[in-house]
Amino acid sequence: MIFSYNWLQSFFQKKLPNPGKLAELLTMHSFEVEEVKMVGKDFALDIDVLPNRGPDCFSHIGIAREIAALLNCKLRIVNGKLFEDKNLKAKNFVSVDIKDKNTCPRYTARVIVDVKVAPVPRWIQEKLTVCGLRPINNIVDILNYVMLETGQPLHAFDYEKIEEPCQIVVRFAKKGEKIKTLDEEEYELDKDILVIADLKEPLAIAGIKGGKKAEISEKTKIVVLESANFNPKVIRRGSNKIDLKTDASWRFEHGIDPNLTEIAINRAAGLIQEIAGGKIAQGLVDFYSKKVLPKKIKFDLDYVEGLLGVKIPQKEIKNILKRLGFKCGDERARYIEVLVPTFRLDISIPEDLIEEIGRIYCYQKIPSTFPISILIPPERNLEIFWEDITKDILKEAGFTEVYNYSFLSEKDISIYQLNQPKSRVWEIENPTSADFQYLRPSLIPNLFKNVATNQKFFEEIKIFELGKVFKDSKEKRMLTGVMTVPAEGGSPAFFEVKGVIDSLLNKMGISNIWFAEPSAHLTPHPAKRGSAYDEYQPTPEESPISVWHSRKCAEIKVDGEEIGFLGEISQRILENLKITEKVVIFDIDFEKLSKLASEEHEYQPISRYPAAVRDIAVLVPREVRVEEVLNKIEEAGGELIRDVDLFDIYEGEELPEKKKNLAFHIIYQATDRTLSSKEIDDIQEKIIKAFQEEPEWEVRK
Repeated sequence: MIFSYNWLQSFFQKKLPNPGKLAELLTMHSFEVEEVKMVGKDFALDIDVLPNRGPDCFSHIGIAREIAALLNCKLRIVNGKLFEDKNLKAKNFVSVDIKDKNTCPRYTARVIVDVKVAPVPRWIQEKLTVCGLRPINNIVDILNYVMLETGQPLHAFDYEKIEEPCQIVVRFAKKGEKIKTLDEEEYELDKDILVIADLKEPLAIAGIKGGKKAEISEKTKIVVLESANFNPKVIRRGSNKIDLKTDASWRFEHGIDPNLTEIAINRAAGLIQEIAGGKIAQGLVDFYSKKVLPKKIKFDLDYVEGLLGVKIPQKEIKNILKRLGFKCGDERARYIEVLVPTFRLDISIPEDLIEEIGRIYCYQKIPSTFPISILIPPERNLEIFWEDITKDILKEAGFTEVYNYSFLSEKDISIYQLNQPKSRVWEIENPTSADFQYLRPSLIPNLFKNVATNQKFFEEIKIFELGKVFKDSKEKRMLTGVMTVPAEGGSPAFFEVKGVIDSLLNKMGISNIWFAEPSAHLTPHPAKRGSAYDEYQPTPEESPISVWHSRKCAEIKVDGEEIGFLGEISQRILENLKITEKVVIFDIDFEKLSKLASEEHEYQPISRYPAAVRDIAVLVPREVRVEEVLNKIEEAGGELIRDVDLFDIYEGEELPEKKKNLAFHIIYQATDRTLSSKEIDDIQEKIIKAFQEEPEWEVRK
């Protein structure tokens, strides 16, 4: 809200600090001053008045009170003089009818005859301009001036344009009623909008905007002044209904002191008489349903120190309260009775008074002290800790976390072959819909739905979910991730996800990781589970659903214990869900994972010497596992091999029957020297000889 520096200065005999210093003072103790801008010979202060202080500080007098309290100087308010004509009676001109006293607690009116409408004096024009208002004529401008000065909105009607007999009616609008406002806009009203009307039609939208019908013009001779107090909720509702915010509605929405209506209307009438001439009819037409009196608060002086943490002398406390406009009664056993002025609608309890004392005394004077009580940190929740670590690692790997409902439908049960004994799947007794009929025994079905929905928007989908599943009368936490690749893609996606899992486990301090992959010559058969077949063929022990590709899958094991499963999804499932891309999934028991995780990591220094990369390819029988080949490479190469990566598996028709080609990157590096080409060639030759010791292995050249 914009305030004039020169106008604020007019309330004081003492010279105020310069605009910059004044802005700093207000910001430190009362309200933030967002901008100080020079306008002509004046300065405009843009002050962010807090909503709770709107009733008293949406006015120049309100801000001047704050300045007086902060500078401890006397405030000078000029009310002006009012001369009533005893031959004219206000009640003979106008009467007031309030249909609902809850909507309008107070309504005051005055009548001024023989006014002369003309431009307002320059000193008022300048103040209005600084505050962002456009001068119109002396009557309207004086009412705006008084509103900016006191915070009370006022309105003026042309008496001769009101239906006879002149009765002001405050009521809710009738359905279908319309009004044209002063800015030539037409609004359709309803029963939620309060209006000020004559006996025929609305004259103004109460507390928001005046109407065109009784507008003040150059021909106006008799003016009816209105100064009312409206229910903030009613004005806010009406303003929102018609989408119209004004200076008046803004003030009424925050609440105004009902006792201010008389002060403001007398001030306005006096200025009109002084500037526009005219005779003021004797008497004030005043409807006041219930007089508002100052509140009384029993105030404990010792409570100030207990709440603020600093001892302020009793004399200083009383002085601050007095400077703010409060009256202090007699002290009785460290208690005083504080009388709160009616314009301070925000003060109702002792804590409000202490807040006022603290900000005027200055919070910066309050010393910083450690709390007396001992702060005990909460016990560490390892489940949440490892959950956050896991999510961060997967997000760094390019995965996005999703949240799904914990329910499945009957259709999901059939698609994923969950129609096992009903004890395996929990059915909801009163499901909210057919889609939420069962508790999920796996995170996979809902992740597939995410893929099916989003595949048309993204070339690649990488998502994961960490949540509870419900299986065999138990619930547990699982970590499941999905990655899609184009249909023409293949094994690289499987190995990419395998690398993500490897990275995840390593970063969680887990070692001895083993991926048990299938042997090519075996065909999975559930009846063989538990036999020697399991030594070669991975089985999804923790997964209650059958979705896996028979060949492109692997158990995830740590120290020989299975903690999850990784693999491509069978074509049957993809076709059923109309998923056009290949999908790779990992499904991990998070409870096992968090128990194995460790914050202790063993780091090895990075070698200062360069690494060298050599490739090698070997043709082996299809039943040979990749791990067997890796073991051969590491045994033959020794410590100078830093890492080995499998980058291709080929089983095409061009190869001999029941054979596959495995291709590896071998990375050589020493910690104490740069390896020569001869050393690397010698090690590579040892690896080749180790391969050739196997009769059915053939090194590709």
